[in-house]
Parts: sequence; C-alpha cells; structure tokens
Amino acid sequence: MPELRELVAKELRLPVDARVSAMAAAIAAKHGSASRAVLFYGSCLREQQLDGLMLDFYLIVSSYTAAYAKRWLAAANRLIPPNVFYFEHDGLVSKYAVLSETDFHRLCGPETSNVSVWARFAQPSRLVWAADPEAAQKSIEAVARAAPTLLAAAKPRQEEALDLWRRAFALTYSAELRAERKTRSTSVVDLDPKRYRLFTGPALKAAQGLRPHGSWARRRFEGKALTVMRLAKASLTFAGGADYIAWKINRHAGTDIELKPWQRRHPLLAGITLLPRLLKSGAVR
Repeated sequence: MPELRELVAKELRLPVDARVSAMAAAIAAKHGSASRAVLFYGSCLREQQLDGLMLDFYLIVSSYTAAYAKRWLAAANRLIPPNVFYFEHDGLVSKYAVLSETDFHRLCGPETSNVSVWARFAQPSRLVWAADPEAAQKSIEAVARAAPTLLAAAKPRQEEALDLWRRAFALTYSAELRAERKTRSTSVVDLDPKRYRLFTGPALKAAQGLRPHGSWARRRFEGKALTVMRLAKASLTFAGGADYIAWKINRHAGTDIELKPWQRRHPLLAGITLLPRLLKSGAVR
C-alpha cells in the first residue's frame, strides 16, 4: 500500500500550532528515553481550536517498563491499554494515552476486534514529535493500517465514498460507550470531505483481502466493556477525571450534569452511579 502510506506520511507531517508541538515535546520529556513518538488527533485538530478545550494526544513508547517508574502503571498499560493521563503546559490542557510501539501497530490493524485505535487513526492526525526517523517511520506504518481496517470491517457496498466513511464511523461509534450526538460520525466526515475522498481509493485498495477480527456484535460487547474498564483505570491515573468526564458528556450530549463534592473525591464511584442514568437518557450509547 505505498500510495496510502505516502498519503498518511504527508498528512502526519502537516504543520500544527506551535503550542501543540511544544506540549507534545513536554509530554515526551516526561517519559524520557522511552518516548518514541507523539501524535495529535481529535476535535481540536479537526476544528483547529485550542483555547478552552482539551487537546488529545497519543504517546508511543518503546516499552511500558521503560516508560514508568511505577510497576503497577506498566502492568495496567499492558493489561488494558492505553493508560490515560491529564497534562497541562503553557496555558493549555490535554489528555494523552500511552501505547507501546508494538501495541500501537497491533491496535491499528485487523488482528484486533477493539475499534478504539483504528477508528481514531482512520481520521486525520499529526505526528508532532518523534525521537528519530525510525520512530517516525514506525508511526506512519501503524497509522496507514487504520483506514483499510475500518473500511474492511464496514464491508463496502455500492455507495458514495463519503457515505461509506459515514457508515463506517457510525459502526465504530456504536462499539464504544460514547457521549456523542447521533450525527457525530457524519460531522467528522463533513468537516473534511476532500480528505476522505482522497483517501478512499488507496484505503479500499489496501483493504482488499483483509478480514478484521470479530463481528460487529462482538466489537460492541467488547468495546463497551473495555470503555468501562478504562474509565475505572483512568480514575487512578487521570487528575480531575470526574470533572473531565462530566464536561465531555455535557459538551457532546447536550446534558447539564453537575458533580457533587463526593463525586469529585471518588471519580470511580461517580462513574458507576452516573452510568445507568446516562444510558437511560441516551447521553452515552
């Protein structure tokens, strides 16, 4: 898939706001020589807005043991990847997820039924920091696996290119507990239709012969269970996690959740008590 890799490499190298690059370098510095690459993705990239929002990054590391001083963090990252952390730098706030190079490559490809990583990296992202050219190349190779995996899992029909992407993303959104409006998968595509049209041919060509692991029923079951486990883990690694979760739900689902003091002190219990109400209301699906 040389044509797709070239498109991915070009997109990953597009310039970003200098503050994004500075934050990425600071995240990498926090994990020292274990850091291999930092990728920027998500709504702040799509909407080209930083102030007042939370930036999204993935930190790719050589190994979890090398990335952490505490063994339990390495074990948690290995068992239920990724670990997610809150980070502030130069007036901006972010969250970053940590994956090893091996896990990043695997989770972008068809050998996993977990949609979380390949769904995100089938969308635009930027490689905003790399330890060396080899690390950059490995990131390109991993990201180039994501779009073919997504389209192969969606099983293309006789449909217009943008409709294929919209349907594919709608399937992935259904496979996670998401605090998103039902139109979210459409808006992701419609924000950059030229990009998705450009990627369609090369991604479909690379998708030929791929058989992504699992059915959509299995992906939905596993994805929602994993979301709950990751939220529980994030309550231990993510400062202000309960407030962030409430903010994200309010922003995307149009709700007006206000946390009580005890919920801020016990974010895991807060998530458990909120989940039934959110599911019933449709704020998360």
